[in-house]
Amino acid sequence: MTSANSTRAAKNTVHRSHLGTLSMLAWTGDPAAGHDMPYLLVYSLGDGDGGPAAGVAALTGVIEEAGLRVGHEMTDATAGAVNSPIRLLVEGGQAVLNMPYLSAQCPAPPEWLAAAEARGHAHLMIGTLPWPAATPGRPVTEEVVQAYLGDEATLLAAGHALLPVSRLRG
Repeated sequence: MTSANSTRAAKNTVHRSHLGTLSMLAWTGDPAAGHDMPYLLVYSLGDGDGGPAAGVAALTGVIEEAGLRVGHEMTDATAGAVNSPIRLLVEGGQAVLNMPYLSAQCPAPPEWLAAAEARGHAHLMIGTLPWPAATPGRPVTEEVVQAYLGDEATLLAAGHALLPVSRLRG
């Protein structure tokens, strides 16, 4: 599901082993209620070397190296003036994210794909707080997602970016 991105290894201060298991989840709000923003969440299970606290510090470093800030501030990478090292490709029903330390893809639900197509962008959240309840390969219920993302501490400890959606050119 994930692989380390080694192009910046010599320049960074993030200890990769502290990141632990990284995963990505795609979802939207309720389109019937007008909440059709496509969201991507990158998170750690908190199982890296050094424990959850080391993972929080490592993910904070990842966020900063990607040019984002932890907190409510949204980086708008859809603006032409922003040169972001984060890229989002949507192809074949998959959301593919490439950024420092992470190349990941996940299946995107049909409503996510429709929202990404209509809007031309998605809201990326990189959560620093561990989420061990969302083990890759196991279904995550709406209640579990709401419990994690509905917690203000989770949102304030995350990096946020609005990313343009790219597609393969044929």
